[in-house]
Amino acid sequence: MDVIEHPIVFTLFGIMPIRDTVVFTWLVMAGIILLVLLLKLIKPNFLEYILEMIISIVDDAMDADDLHPYIPFLGSLLIFTFMSNMASLIPGMKSPTADLNTTAALALIIVFSVHIYGMRKKGPWKYWKEFSSPIFMLPIELIGQVSRTLSLAMRLFGNVLSGDLIVAIVFSIIPMILPVAMSAISMISGVLQAYVLTTLAALFISSAVEINEEDMKMKAEGKKRKSIKEVFNNMFRKENANG
Repeated sequence: MDVIEHPIVFTLFGIMPIRDTVVFTWLVMAGIILLVLLLKLIKPNFLEYILEMIISIVDDAMDADDLHPYIPFLGSLLIFTFMSNMASLIPGMKSPTADLNTTAALALIIVFSVHIYGMRKKGPWKYWKEFSSPIFMLPIELIGQVSRTLSLAMRLFGNVLSGDLIVAIVFSIIPMILPVAMSAISMISGVLQAYVLTTLAALFISSAVEINEEDMKMKAEGKKRKSIKEVFNNMFRKENANG
């Protein structure tokens, strides 16, 4: 079936085969850029509404005071996943996320981003020290990272592919009104999958940086206690000087 097969479209430099999934991914990316430029010219307020929606989704999922470092990545992830899931609704196109290669790439980007944000927040040494502490839990942590990647990839791939398959099968049997209804259901599923993937990514990033927030509070309390101690020491010095 065409939904499952991903044929080679052309070969780049004579050595790199480019499959249809890559071409459709490029088309989705070009469509996003074109759509943003058109909205910026025609209705810029709508772009602000989209940004507010993304910030609201990230804010609900993350327990962080400053969301600015995470909005560009999570917003891009949400928009790309949503547009990729919707691509199959356009005649002649396939959803790039219906290919396991695409979803695996997105999962790897998320997993690596979690560690990058964690190292930027805490510093490489402190982050990996906390990651591998206690040391006997390190193998379990590594297994958890692998299973997290597989879970993210398979969840998105399975849901998008199943939706496209159902629409294709129903359309081949009853090519009239019912496939339209199934396409609407597939659209709703695509929106939900984009939301779930972005929320999970936000939760993973939040778990990687939240310990540092506690450390900052402890440091702030330590500074406060130190300042109080200095105040009392200064009072005692003044009393001794007067005495």
